[in-house]
Amino acid sequence: MIGEDQNIILDSIADGVFTVDNDWRITSFNNAAEKITGVTRAEAIGQLCKDVLKADICEKNCCLRATMKTGEQIINKKVNIINAEGHKLPISISTALLRDKKGKLLGAVETFRDISIEENLRKVIAQKYNFADIISKNHKMLRLFDIMPDIADSGSSVLIEGESGTGKELIARAIHHLSSRKKAPFIAVNCSALPDTLLESELFGYKAGAFTDAKKDKPGRFKLAENGTLFLDEIGEITTAMQVKLLRVLQEKTYEPLGATESLQHNVRMIAATNRKLEEMVKEGRFREDLFYRINVFKISLPPLRERMEDVPLLTDHFIDRFNTLQKKNIEGVSEEAMSVLMAYSYPGNIRELANIIERAFVLCKAGIIEKKHLPDFLSARQSHDINHKAESLRDAARVHLSNILKQNNWNCPQTARQLGIHKSTLYRKIKSLGIKIPG
Repeated sequence: MIGEDQNIILDSIADGVFTVDNDWRITSFNNAAEKITGVTRAEAIGQLCKDVLKADICEKNCCLRATMKTGEQIINKKVNIINAEGHKLPISISTALLRDKKGKLLGAVETFRDISIEENLRKVIAQKYNFADIISKNHKMLRLFDIMPDIADSGSSVLIEGESGTGKELIARAIHHLSSRKKAPFIAVNCSALPDTLLESELFGYKAGAFTDAKKDKPGRFKLAENGTLFLDEIGEITTAMQVKLLRVLQEKTYEPLGATESLQHNVRMIAATNRKLEEMVKEGRFREDLFYRINVFKISLPPLRERMEDVPLLTDHFIDRFNTLQKKNIEGVSEEAMSVLMAYSYPGNIRELANIIERAFVLCKAGIIEKKHLPDFLSARQSHDINHKAESLRDAARVHLSNILKQNNWNCPQTARQLGIHKSTLYRKIKSLGIKIPG
């Protein structure tokens, strides 16, 4: 136990504070600690700290134990405790050794604060930029979020263009789930994975006896997607012959299974996707113009991740939450150094590549924070290679980003300043330093 004077001092501190002896038993427990945990001082004194806080790190990654073993302080580590009412509570903890005037080790001290308000705010911010499991605060993506319900309600064919890994199927699924067809199936087909003969039977099905191995009827994807949505991924890869057959299916709303003598009607909405520029393929004669206009009633162009780098921190948090759930870990986030490495990379594999990088980091990072050492070596090598161009690249990115926001606000500077949460004089300085020209 500590003296009455020390208790008065501890009780004046806003953060929760408790001390333990060398046997991990609590020797002091201040007022803030009582309020945060819901455990009284009388109940806590003499108890093992793990029985009072019931933190998710107590058994394997105890911070006090680490500090007692190494002598190193731990600062602002996020953990979850179970309070007296049985509710999970996020807190931030710091630890240090406790010694007497002669330097003898008496135990350790832990300070902690309730960060549930900050966590709830983080979730609110994440939800603001989360639409049907698509995460972004990029202005192009936010405009897409605004019109997606209208696209879904229209029932029209949709063409989604974007590089591999930009989330084309995720957009297609979101459109389906926002539409009146949401209770019917969503069926996806990767057109580039199958040759023409297999793709035809996969889409339209076949009758028994249509070919040697056709022992019984098999329904095609159009039949399986009846009243729902058929997603044709990489439609730019299909041959001209298959384009003709697909055009007939879309025009006449009928199809013929292989070996059938009658056509079948269908009620299927089609969403197509490609990583190619179909308009250029039409000009080159490699894609039928009439089919292009059939599938291109509404076109969505997804920007690559390198053009929406402001989404990297949001997406990183999202993937950390996902892999924490899947792998039953408690990774808290990424260090500033690691984030600077992630922000310096151009992501040729787009969002899928970022997800793979975070998943790899989970294998190497057992607990705590993902550090630079947990990231692939090629990221750091690329960062070193680009070091001479970094300042200019960041300047260009800042210029493009600010110009886009100004355009959104019709070049209205006071309105833009309010959106950015800065004073208009600060905005004018930024515009001048970045060399942005205001129209008119």
